[in-house]
Amino acid sequence: MRAVLISGGLAMVIALLGTPLFIRYLVHKQYGQFIRQDGPTAHFTKRGTPTMGGVVIIGATLLGWVGGLIATGTPPRASAVLVLFLMTGLGVVGFLDDFIKISRQRSLGLSARWKIAGQGVVGIAFAVAALQFPNDKFRTPASTHISFIRDTNLDLAFWGVTVGTILFVVWANFLITAWSNAVNLTDGLDGLATGVSLIVFGAYVIVGVWQFNQSCQLLPSAGPSCYETRDPLDLAVVAAAITGACFGFLWWNASPAKIFMGDTGSLALGGALAGLSILSRTEILAAIIGGLFVVIVLSDVIQIGFFKLTGKRVFKMAPLHHHFELSGWGEVTIVIRFWIIAGLFVALGVGIFYAEWVAG
Repeated sequence: MRAVLISGGLAMVIALLGTPLFIRYLVHKQYGQFIRQDGPTAHFTKRGTPTMGGVVIIGATLLGWVGGLIATGTPPRASAVLVLFLMTGLGVVGFLDDFIKISRQRSLGLSARWKIAGQGVVGIAFAVAALQFPNDKFRTPASTHISFIRDTNLDLAFWGVTVGTILFVVWANFLITAWSNAVNLTDGLDGLATGVSLIVFGAYVIVGVWQFNQSCQLLPSAGPSCYETRDPLDLAVVAAAITGACFGFLWWNASPAKIFMGDTGSLALGGALAGLSILSRTEILAAIIGGLFVVIVLSDVIQIGFFKLTGKRVFKMAPLHHHFELSGWGEVTIVIRFWIIAGLFVALGVGIFYAEWVAG
């Protein structure tokens, strides 16, 4: 438990103190954000604001995690390493996207083909590795079962191990792509994606700690409500480090933002959320805990789909937060109200998680 507190606290301090140093470096290099021409006109004043702040989030997370392990003498375990690999790998893809935007002074970075290819390489490596590394109880970090609050009876290996592995890789990559793009779409207002991520990953600290306290591997007489998660406490430590990193970064990312996380941060955070949901066996529950991300993605899907069918728009602009901007809401008002909604989704998700254990 000490590792959870130390990792979160250390990551927060590193992000809080490291972000202004990184801002100075980016300003010196003139690495500023390029604003899309079809976005809200109020955003044009943000042109030139340093971006790629996700580098700080990733760095603070990794250092906070390592610091927590060293301070408690805990060895690294497969589940934590896999989530951090996924987070860092997608962060690299996002970094390349950001760097191309900055160096070529345009709003488009990597082409869609290369971006999907990069996400796919990292995602496939993660998915294949997640079915390896059984511990002394023969539990691997992930399983081929679709999970809600724990593994369900829906097993992707219904036609054998080979087919199950292939289907799991496809399913895991769908989740990774969905979550990374969801956070990316949400990152449109100062502090919005960072604040929502902070709340969501904070919920996964609770999930990990609770699963650890009710682990089938640790309880002397495990009942039917115990959890099969391989390394729940290690996942809680990673979630705490990400939460702390987001907290420290938010200090500088809140309106008016001194720095943006860029695709470096949004893809990394989305990947980490996908990884935590897969390895904690809460894949469907994550859609409730991260409900605000889902709503924002759906607003984009509805806008595009309705426009293609009818030639008309449902919203003034998608994603949803831009609709409210063009409706006259202040940026800070939108961000705070969306944080509140994100908190309600998290409360609902954690409540369902706990209620299922009580009912069991």
